[in-house]
Amino acid sequence: MSIEKRRHIRIDSENLSHVAVEDGEGPVAEGIGKTLNISESGILLETHFPMESGQGVDLTLALEEELVTVKGEVVHCRIDDRGAARTGVRFKEMDDAALRNLKGFVVLFRQQRSLDEL
Repeated sequence: MSIEKRRHIRIDSENLSHVAVEDGEGPVAEGIGKTLNISESGILLETHFPMESGQGVDLTLALEEELVTVKGEVVHCRIDDRGAARTGVRFKEMDDAALRNLKGFVVLFRQQRSLDEL
């Protein structure tokens, strides 16, 4: 039995994302990805290019009608059987508006899901 270490609940949600991987001197990879799941503290992201643990990532997430910009750090990356990179990103920096939008998205998604289960 594994012990859950996450502080925030993750929700399965596919959202388009702009991804720029940084090496300290500028972007080393850039493209479009999609979130597979999301929480207040991080995401699982699918892209066509792999990333390395510890790399910095600038993300713009399309959450409903809002664009949320955050900075994160790659925690892990695995290539799936289709060749897509599945990357865990921990959020490191976001402004207050981005945090409010992200929290609001998670709450709204969970409320809608609860209604669907009735």
